[in-house]
Amino acid sequence: MRLFQTVIIIATLVLSACATPKVEQIDLSGDWQVKLDSTNIGVEENWASSKIEGTIIQLPGTLDDAGLGTPNTLEPAINNYVMSNLARKHQYIGKAWYQKEIEVPSNWEGDVITLSLERVLWESTIYIDGKKVGSANSLIGTHDFELKDLSTGKHTLTITIDNSNKFPDINVAGTKYPDKVNQDMAHAYTNHTQIKWNGILGDIVLKATNKSQPSNVQVYPNQGLDKIKLTFNQPTSEENPVELVIKTVDGSTVYSEKVKASNSNNNLYTLEIEKPEGVELWDEFNPNLYDVFVTTSTGTAKTRFGYKFVANDNGNLALNGTRIFLRGNLECVIFPLTGYPPTKKEDWAKIIGQAKNYGLNHLRFHSWCPPKTAFQAADEAGFYLQVELPHWSLKFGEDANTVEFLKSEAHKIIKDYGNHPSFIFMAMGNELEGDMAQLNSLVAELKPKDNRHLYATTAFSFQRPAGTRPEPEDEFFIAQWTKNGWIRGQGVFNNKPPHFNADFTAGAEFVEIPLVSHEIGQYSVYPDMSEIDKYTGLLQPLNFIAVKNDLEKKGLLDLAPDFTYNSGKLASILYKEEIERAMKTPSFDGFQLLQLQDFPGQGTALVGLLNAFWESKGVISAEEFRMFNSELVPLLRFEKAVYENGETFKALIEVANFFKPMNSQAISWRIVDEADNVLANSKIQDVNLAIGNNTNLGEITFDVNTDTAKKLKVEVNLEGTNYKNSWNIWVYPTNVNLSKKDIVVTSSYAVAEQVLNKGGKVLLNPDFKTLKGIEGRFVPVFWSPVHFPNQPATMGILVDDKHPALKSFPTDTHSDWQWWDLCINSKTIITDSLNVTPIVRLIDNFVTNHHLASVFEAKVGNGTLVFSSIDLMSNLNKRPVARQLRHSLLEYMDSDTFSPSESVTIDALKGIELDKKQGKFSTEDIYK
Repeated sequence: MRLFQTVIIIATLVLSACATPKVEQIDLSGDWQVKLDSTNIGVEENWASSKIEGTIIQLPGTLDDAGLGTPNTLEPAINNYVMSNLARKHQYIGKAWYQKEIEVPSNWEGDVITLSLERVLWESTIYIDGKKVGSANSLIGTHDFELKDLSTGKHTLTITIDNSNKFPDINVAGTKYPDKVNQDMAHAYTNHTQIKWNGILGDIVLKATNKSQPSNVQVYPNQGLDKIKLTFNQPTSEENPVELVIKTVDGSTVYSEKVKASNSNNNLYTLEIEKPEGVELWDEFNPNLYDVFVTTSTGTAKTRFGYKFVANDNGNLALNGTRIFLRGNLECVIFPLTGYPPTKKEDWAKIIGQAKNYGLNHLRFHSWCPPKTAFQAADEAGFYLQVELPHWSLKFGEDANTVEFLKSEAHKIIKDYGNHPSFIFMAMGNELEGDMAQLNSLVAELKPKDNRHLYATTAFSFQRPAGTRPEPEDEFFIAQWTKNGWIRGQGVFNNKPPHFNADFTAGAEFVEIPLVSHEIGQYSVYPDMSEIDKYTGLLQPLNFIAVKNDLEKKGLLDLAPDFTYNSGKLASILYKEEIERAMKTPSFDGFQLLQLQDFPGQGTALVGLLNAFWESKGVISAEEFRMFNSELVPLLRFEKAVYENGETFKALIEVANFFKPMNSQAISWRIVDEADNVLANSKIQDVNLAIGNNTNLGEITFDVNTDTAKKLKVEVNLEGTNYKNSWNIWVYPTNVNLSKKDIVVTSSYAVAEQVLNKGGKVLLNPDFKTLKGIEGRFVPVFWSPVHFPNQPATMGILVDDKHPALKSFPTDTHSDWQWWDLCINSKTIITDSLNVTPIVRLIDNFVTNHHLASVFEAKVGNGTLVFSSIDLMSNLNKRPVARQLRHSLLEYMDSDTFSPSESVTIDALKGIELDKKQGKFSTEDIYK
């Protein structure tokens, strides 16, 4: 009886085992032992062959996550150590040994067993039971190891990870930062955005595959969009035909046939079919995805793809034969809670979703390539990506090993991520310099291997002539300027009066391949002190805290929210004009912002309208931003922002349409005042909008007839849609009082002193050219006052717009285009030593945090004074804004409300400590 029961039990177990599906992959995430090896003695002492007695760490994860490494000892201070970047709570550079017991299932015997580590920074070495398997170097993809002759049963797996720099010249050095570990600038290996972490970020898996199983399926559409070519690897000779199945992501079959495959290159097989009717095109509006299955006698391999073809169409960027326009933003591995990129698709989907909220359709990954989940999220969202090799080199080609490493990374990128339809652009790196012939050679090597993407030697270059025109092998060109001039606003907006009838055609039209403007914007916004509490992860905002402490010490902390908001409003105004000029340029194919969100490194470069968490700063809503940054944008061309009584405002309407052809449309326009009273309006009927630039669709004319100064808004709307846009203009009377009987207007301190001693009223307006103040500028700090310290470093104005002195001068609290003439024709004075509340304050940069002013009032001796370092004297017949400001100040001074509450002495007034910064500033100069 017992024997019978035993047989039954054994039979049951055998049947149960037979019924259990074979596990093809084992997840090794969880607890690991880790031991740091900063002195590199682990190999000598053969740590791999013994049990590591270290600390338990969770993988995926990093040493920073576990609180391992040297604790940070920096204190908040405004210096180049602290202001360099967010501070790591712990830091470790060197080898770390990770160990775990693994068990290989018995039914894996005879299979090919591989270990795959997703995202390592940047060298890993594998040991099984103390024996070295091999090493891998990659900053852009998985580290894969074939574990040959691995028996079933238990084994000790040991992994050493070395996050020290492995190749010379991979990085440009930021020499302004005294801590050498913080000098590396390329985002693949840096402490400025992500950190130089040690660990494993994504999947850690053992895989078992049949030795003869097909693999590496690649799907290639053709330019005619009527065929699909597939390649796959098959280690052994395969009898044809193979079974090919294509399904939608929800499982519906759109193609299933036996197809003959040709063995074209050893184990590489190729097959081609007519495009099935059920396979739809992929683009930003139709993100159609499909799963393809290739089944041979030895197994099945599959991949996901989207059917698209990107090309240069007569100089235009075309997707599936239709012109597209990239509304792009940089992604520089900015994840301030972790210091490293996420590997979960939902995290990337959230970022891409926010980018789309603001009208973007493109991300450029500056000097790095993201994990596979970023591509997956972009595929599903219909979002276009540019990836780059993981370097920012000024000496490319000098070190042969570095070149070979980068070549291997390039080939790995197109192999691992090439099927993703979102992957449209690939550059060999950021702002590269060195041997351009070798870069051209690398691009020439990649192009015939994979035609699913367009390639460029570099994303811009300061090396001339490389950065001024495309290289021979470039399929697209990214530039700030060309041999014919600027193609972005940084070189324009401060040097020319505001005008809205311009584009970048002069610098762009000779380029015969798709052209994208490089890193536009970089308009610094004052740090948001409320952001400090958001840093609950691995990085400390000591830079923000240092600024907060300095503001508190100087009595400016209460103004910090106003500094953020008003500097941000100026940045948003500049971004609007920059984007609109790009969209007006017929030979443009897109722009790449630097950037919509803050960049916390490189000297605290807070250039975002969103913070580093992709959250709004309250400066501009997504809906407002989409008005000028969308697939369809109404645009105007007009001469200037300021008009005088008797002039005529004229504007030409156009539409940048990268959505779809739209016929028989109606465009309405109106001009309203600040009370929303309609001053003029009309409608244009039967407008046909083609893809691209639709120009001269109609004209707006408006005769200015006013005896008061006003801000007006011009609105244009595509009727029946949400597509609309608006622009502010200002109108001024020509005849206003510029003098008052009892008020002395003078540029002389001596005259002012005489009048004030007698109890009189003075509008003191010294010649700004003789003042030793900060150079008057309209645009704010470029990038960062730490990274580029030799620049006039103000961040826009903060106006007391409700002050009665400005009753006759319409203004918001922030800079707008009517302030351009006033800012350019001025100096900014430091009022730290004066007890005055500015009427017009300048926002200082966050390094110096001075009290700054250009207009203030005070009691002086027996008299009263309004001081202006804005020129209110010269050429007033040609400067209506200055004329109106002078008039408004005098009207106030002549009223009963003029009674300054704060006092200064004449000696204090004469002895105002002025900033000694002098000289002209060019954004081009800061790169030299």
